[in-house]
Amino acid sequence: MYKFNYAEVLNETGQSGREDECVAIEQSIDMLRAAEAAGTRSREAIEALFYLRRLWSLLLEDLGKPENDLPQSLRADLISIGIWMMREAENIRTGNSDNFKGLIDVSTIILAGLK
Repeated sequence: MYKFNYAEVLNETGQSGREDECVAIEQSIDMLRAAEAAGTRSREAIEALFYLRRLWSLLLEDLGKPENDLPQSLRADLISIGIWMMREAENIRTGNSDNFKGLIDVSTIILAGLK
């Protein structure tokens, strides 16, 4: 269904970093919505959670770099959000949660902030 990963999106679009992040987050939201509709044990859920974890791993890595131009307080807030996103994705994966809506809502807010 979705064959792109975040690195591929970044390398193939030729867009600016912020636009690349928007594309990747939009794809994550689409995948999470499909997963929510299909259920926590569906293939859609597995793919969405895997994509979300890879996306946030890359975002967290970038946020942790000293050369990141964002203000320190914003970087810290985004790191906290990223850690929550990854923890919540793991809770869904292990059957301890079905909170796709929370992941979708937070992703939508971040997307709006990027735009």
